Amino acid sequence: MTTSADPAKPAGPDLTPAGRAAPLPAMVLAQAGAEIRATLRNGEQLLLTLIIPVLLLVGFSAAPLVDVGGGSRVDFMTPGVLALAVMSTAFTGQAIATGFERRYGVLKRLGATPLSRAGLMLAKTLAVVAVEAVQVAVICGVALALGWRPAGSPLAALALVVLGTAAFSGLGLLMAGTLRAEATLAGANLVYLVLLGCGGVVFPLSLFPDRVEPVLELLPISALTGGLRSVLADGAAFPLASAAVLAVWAVVSLGLASRTFRWE
Repeated sequence: MTTSADPAKPAGPDLTPAGRAAPLPAMVLAQAGAEIRATLRNGEQLLLTLIIPVLLLVGFSAAPLVDVGGGSRVDFMTPGVLALAVMSTAFTGQAIATGFERRYGVLKRLGATPLSRAGLMLAKTLAVVAVEAVQVAVICGVALALGWRPAGSPLAALALVVLGTAAFSGLGLLMAGTLRAEATLAGANLVYLVLLGCGGVVFPLSLFPDRVEPVLELLPISALTGGLRSVLADGAAFPLASAAVLAVWAVVSLGLASRTFRWE
């Protein structure tokens, strides 16, 4: 008497759940892709991050609205506008978007997934970097058309942008992860306007009183603007003082954000 053979396995792909979380890099990249798509669909955020910096660059480069000490206006404005673009994306836009994600429960749902707080912050930072790449390409293209001729090392400028991105991203996530959405919206826009006026973006810090100027130089936007200006306009070596200021802001803000960030 023969025994029956084992039942045949059903045809088709095996749809059984894996039973474990995806690797952290895969989760971070997937979340970063979702963040990028959300940013590109948000017209108001694109206005803040791209159109406003370009309008400032064109307007202040074409009209003699600011005394830049006899140099080229576009050479003075372009580094400041690049710094402004980094701040608008990494800080203002990210803080507002993340704050309302908390309010609408998006982050609460993400908190139920295996994605950690550190993974979420890393994904948001990668999305910021992707948007910044578009900003830098557009702003540099417009500046070159206006007669801008960069003088320094692109690698030094890139290093400063990375440090500035980390600093502003940490500040944006710190604000969005601790305050209510409405407070984040008001606070982020207020800080944006204050730093725009006091960070050396369109007005040289030398116009401020001597007692105030050293304090303003410690702001992240001032450090990024001054560092980029010394490299791209003056052809100076890598500005260690500006890099140190940005590094301190990045370490402190990201450290506090990772400890205090709330999903809801």
